[in-house]
Amino acid sequence: MNIWLAIGLTVVGCYAVKLAGLLVPAGVLERPLVRRLAALLPGALLAALTAQQAFADGRALVLDARAAGLAAAAVALLLRAPFLLVVAAAVLVTAGVRALGG
Repeated sequence: MNIWLAIGLTVVGCYAVKLAGLLVPAGVLERPLVRRLAALLPGALLAALTAQQAFADGRALVLDARAAGLAAAAVALLLRAPFLLVVAAAVLVTAGVRALGG
């Protein structure tokens, strides 16, 4: 029963957030600060999620194969590699480190 309550509250919360977004006046959305936040927020959230997935294991920080794959992807991005090559580099380095026992 608790799971269904959590699902119901999540549904209501998501709907309320969507509705609140639709009810914001257009004048507010045209403000420079709001436009700048809207442009920067997705990148910041993606960076935070990436860091959490790459360096966290439960409640502890770890450096393992995921961090090596992320480093390989960062190097590929700095070399301006195409997106698929960036992903392939990350996958291959992660798999290689894990195969070597890391």
